[in-house]
Amino acid sequence: MLSIYGSKPRRSGYCDGVSRRGLLKIGALGVGAYGLNMVDLLRAEGASGTKMNHKAVINIFLGGGPPHQDMWEIKTEAPKEIRGPFQPIATTVPGIQIGECFPKIASIMDKSSVLRAVVGCEGRHDSFQCMTGWRHQEMRAVGGFPALGSVLHKLQGPVDESVPPYIGMKTAGVWRNPGTPGFLGPTYSPFVPDGEGLANMKLSGVTTDRLNDRKQVLASIDRLRRDIDTSGQLEGLDSYQQQAFDVLTSSKLVDALDVSKEDPQIRERYGDGKPYQFQYDGAATNNELVLQARRLVEVGVRCVTLTFGRWDSHGNNEGLVRHHGVRIDQAVHALVTDLEERGMIDDVTVLVWGEFGRTPRINKSAGRDHWPQVSCAYMAGGGMKNGQAIGSTNRLGEHAQTRPVHVQEIFATLYKNLGIDVSSATIKDPAGRPQYLTKMDPIAELV
Repeated sequence: MLSIYGSKPRRSGYCDGVSRRGLLKIGALGVGAYGLNMVDLLRAEGASGTKMNHKAVINIFLGGGPPHQDMWEIKTEAPKEIRGPFQPIATTVPGIQIGECFPKIASIMDKSSVLRAVVGCEGRHDSFQCMTGWRHQEMRAVGGFPALGSVLHKLQGPVDESVPPYIGMKTAGVWRNPGTPGFLGPTYSPFVPDGEGLANMKLSGVTTDRLNDRKQVLASIDRLRRDIDTSGQLEGLDSYQQQAFDVLTSSKLVDALDVSKEDPQIRERYGDGKPYQFQYDGAATNNELVLQARRLVEVGVRCVTLTFGRWDSHGNNEGLVRHHGVRIDQAVHALVTDLEERGMIDDVTVLVWGEFGRTPRINKSAGRDHWPQVSCAYMAGGGMKNGQAIGSTNRLGEHAQTRPVHVQEIFATLYKNLGIDVSSATIKDPAGRPQYLTKMDPIAELV
């Protein structure tokens, strides 16, 4: 059955006033303001060693705020109530040590870089800044700055018409917004595979010939509606419908999300992240999302975002870091190794970070509270000069001591890795004014 629904704006759980529209239904398939509603999508035949013809980013958001002093820079000289229980371990790069919960990442440190003094964090629980590089209030009057994936969609378009250029892996809980299109409008929203399974992608008895006939009917209807539309929303409607038809007539997206088609040894390398603990109202430590991300960029996605875990450790910080740490360690190690083995490592930038750091002093609940003064990040791939630990905090982990790296510098680096020159590239806001993508240059040490 094919159904068309009229618009019915409603607030999303996170987004800043972005309305959702019920647009198209074919069987159990739906299209909304964040794209087609399904869950297990994606993947085409990506044989090992296949050369990519595009650049991509996998942005892994550690929702809740990971403790910077317990990950990439253990404060060995700090008092116990500051230092915590974690020990530093050696890595493959002489002179660089990281936290004991990350032995697998330590073994690929020559392919990795850690930023130990990230500054410019806004200090609120949300993925917005980690998806856009900007604060909420900047350009808020016209919808806010768009996420990196939306910018890529606007400037570079899709690699394959049947594969959305920007996919956000939406997971249950808060702090997992996959990104918003901001002032670029709903046409550039992330495609969010969040339906009830691969059944959502079935045509429910509609053949591809009948589907094409119905596509022509919809196009005729839209031409009539466009004549009386004054909101400008039909442009986005047309985009969603086109994307729906492209996805339905291709197996790439469906196959890419179906990790059962992956080599069992590769699946075992990534693991599944279970048993999930410390999840509460946040995201699970689902390692298979990271595997799906690799499969997605392999078939043509330019930007994949996902949330991994719930890092808001106001209590039992040690238990949370030991649980989450070993799982993100396995997932990131598998991802970087996998990308290298497939010849994709120079084309895909991996970024792992959260919205802020955590307090130097451990509280009475054995936890750490919010600390936007300084944070941390992990990066790999992208053709960067990896094998570095950039910056440091002071003895107590309170603030940047050497080489602070601003959030905007991180985004400038991502754009450069994607082939975009931030010194000249702009996007137009609703008033037609060109807006630069960042205010800062890429991280000089990495590019």
